Amino acid sequence: MDEPVVVRSLTKTFYDESRGEVRAVQGIDFECRVGEIFGLLGANGAGKTTTLRMLATILVPTAGSATIMGHDVATDPMAVRRNLGFYSASTALYPRLTARETIEFFARINQYPSDQVARRVDYLIDRFGIASYARARVDKLSTGMKQKVSIARTVAHDPPLLIFDEPTVGLDVLNALEMQDIIKEFRAQGKAVLFSTHIMSEAEKLCDRIAIIHGGHILACDTLDNLRQATGKRYLEDVFVHYVKSSDE
Repeated sequence: MDEPVVVRSLTKTFYDESRGEVRAVQGIDFECRVGEIFGLLGANGAGKTTTLRMLATILVPTAGSATIMGHDVATDPMAVRRNLGFYSASTALYPRLTARETIEFFARINQYPSDQVARRVDYLIDRFGIASYARARVDKLSTGMKQKVSIARTVAHDPPLLIFDEPTVGLDVLNALEMQDIIKEFRAQGKAVLFSTHIMSEAEKLCDRIAIIHGGHILACDTLDNLRQATGKRYLEDVFVHYVKSSDE
């Protein structure tokens, strides 16, 4: 069986009136494995979010291919969506729905078995400590509460692949640490996790393998220990700078 995520020569080009052709992602390759947190590490504008949006079928690739659980993102987007959960700090929730209604809606729209939806929603409300505000409208919730609802929404249909795009942006320290613990838990459940960040300490703590992306290119992809050996640098921040500076020379 193929890996949950297989990316080959994936490319995305935009046209911008002021800049002309923008090559946001330029022929990248990687895989994400079962029970692995795969980190996509790069500065803002490096191509992280564009890559993840192509995998989530939000953007159509210009060239190359990507498969999720064997389904092509370009030719079979509905099957891809059923097999992944996408979480971003910028992902909006429907303000007029309650927390419970939100989780139930996303379970049903992603075709979770209808006779099991109520049980699934109850489980997630308990797991993420949402019970005290499950019947409150989303627009009345605090940032931390919305975060928990958004995570529960992401996993409502129990997908085998989870994509987290800079999930701790804007969170306080405690909520950021809780998010990290939740992501580790998903790995322990055997899910494949794609994790995008520009925060080096998060990548060091969480990622089994790390791809460094810069200017739309993947400069290196390996375990942190192997990246350290290859560069002679101990800290991920220094490893990252080494690869970025070498590519710019």
